[in-house]
Amino acid sequence: MLTRGFDPALSVGSARPAVFRSSTYVFPSPEVAERAFDIMAGRARAEPGEEVPLVYSRFNHPNAEILEDQIVPLEHGAKCALAFNSGMAAIMTSMLAYLRPGHSVVYTVPIYGGTQHFIQDYLSLWGVHGVPVPAGQSEELDEAIRTAANLRIVLIETPANPTLMMTGIERAARTAKARGGVLVMVDNTLMGPAFQHPLELGADIVLYSATKYLSGLSDMIGGIALACEDEILRPIRSKRNLFGNILQPDECWMLDGRLTTVALRMNRQSKNAQHIAESLVHHRNIERVIYPSLLAEGQQKRIYESQCDFPGAMFSIEVKGGKAGAFEFLRNLKIGKNAVSLGGIETLVCHPKTTTHSGFTEQEFRQAGVTDGLVRISVGIEDWRDLLTDFEHAADAVPESVPVHAL
Repeated sequence: MLTRGFDPALSVGSARPAVFRSSTYVFPSPEVAERAFDIMAGRARAEPGEEVPLVYSRFNHPNAEILEDQIVPLEHGAKCALAFNSGMAAIMTSMLAYLRPGHSVVYTVPIYGGTQHFIQDYLSLWGVHGVPVPAGQSEELDEAIRTAANLRIVLIETPANPTLMMTGIERAARTAKARGGVLVMVDNTLMGPAFQHPLELGADIVLYSATKYLSGLSDMIGGIALACEDEILRPIRSKRNLFGNILQPDECWMLDGRLTTVALRMNRQSKNAQHIAESLVHHRNIERVIYPSLLAEGQQKRIYESQCDFPGAMFSIEVKGGKAGAFEFLRNLKIGKNAVSLGGIETLVCHPKTTTHSGFTEQEFRQAGVTDGLVRISVGIEDWRDLLTDFEHAADAVPESVPVHAL
């Protein structure tokens, strides 16, 4: 990861990549320019080992090339990657590259709210039919994959955000392959790349909000798509060229410098989360703790044990007293920060029903399992004992009945 795709000779001997802020690039000859445009537009393909000239930073630039090369070893089974200016851009561009009017998308719920709105409120206008399936319902997912009309994409987020329900990637991929012509995309933001490896389980494309664990410092926005074959990413790259949603040089440089610490950070965060989640199970004001290592239901436990290396740094709790109880819990936190997003080195806590998933209908809330008392916690790298004390104090502050004015 430290050496792949970076030649110090191209950066005046610098041991680490420089930042290239140029918008355009000079060609050594008109023939080279012609070849570059033919390859960029898809009219020709680069030969093995051919150095493809850069054209314009909307299409590609040195920092994107370096990042895309160096992130590949992080994702087991990946051979190529594309960088985007947000996780939503990675999801949207990947889906639009393959969907046409009349196609269907089968997707698990709950899923990131922006993704669900994109499918339901945008793609539906263009004749693409979304088929939501509750996360963890393997038989129902199989049936949807087998029967959805003109199915093109199966989109899985596992664990689900924010209920942490697990969906079996390998089984879904096997069902999709049996049908033929169906791409399996996995949003691996919550568990990967350290703890879950979708490409090894049969997925075609892995998607990330690089804003989260890949970056880890809550100070930039980015997205990544990876695949086991360049042919799979080729149409997505073409759409990225058209949309112009490539990640910019400074952000590529920032993200590239953090890749080597992803596993270090995620391991610390996962250990912290496991200590805390397993300690909060018996608190009198917490009805339940949702965390992979605490899964009791047979199928959920089997999925987790078969496809995850560690339980990760995310868990959710159901606070007694519904929305009022959840708000009191949030109000009394001292270390944990009441904020959306996740994956940062600081602990972030939010109320999904009124923030990240607030656009849902009541039916969608019920289907997704997002309740009034649900609180989502992204654990950071702080000392877990301090965090546990903070959560216990906040939970202690939740009264048996919360007055209305507390809302």
